[in-house]
Amino acid sequence: MILSKVRDPRLVTIRRGGTLTDDDHRLLALWAASCAEHVLELFESVRPDDPRPRDAIEHARAWVRGEVAMMAARAAGGHAMGAARDLRGAPRHAAYAAGQAGAVAHVAAHDLGAAAYAIKAVRAAAPPGRSEAAGRLECRWQRDQLPEEIRELVLDDQRLRNELCWSVFDC
Repeated sequence: MILSKVRDPRLVTIRRGGTLTDDDHRLLALWAASCAEHVLELFESVRPDDPRPRDAIEHARAWVRGEVAMMAARAAGGHAMGAARDLRGAPRHAAYAAGQAGAVAHVAAHDLGAAAYAIKAVRAAAPPGRSEAAGRLECRWQRDQLPEEIRELVLDDQRLRNELCWSVFDC
């Protein structure tokens, strides 16, 4: 579970009663897509013929460009999560990261899901004894990708939801 029971109005668009601008929503979607894409090889190395996670990432970016509707991006995210069902470990987490990235078009707060699952994927793929260090490196890489416009929002949200997100944002 990566979503809080009470929605943070900073992650709800203005037209839905929150304070999130459309521009910042799009930046969150792009950042989530980058986080998911960074670990996508962990899925594709075991399922090279399954396009669903990559499609979800592409749909997230297409939504940002206005090329697909929110419902299409969200559906692609769901299909990516379906690709994870019979997997375990790093490939499963990588597919979930892609699914969460696709869902950002629908609910901006899924951005942390993409990031958290990507960190879990890297941890699971790390050699024994290197999991925590690998996760911290991935977390720092993700933070380096944050656009300035949303940096403080995401970092604060990571602090608030870190426990819900398996404490992966302690980096």
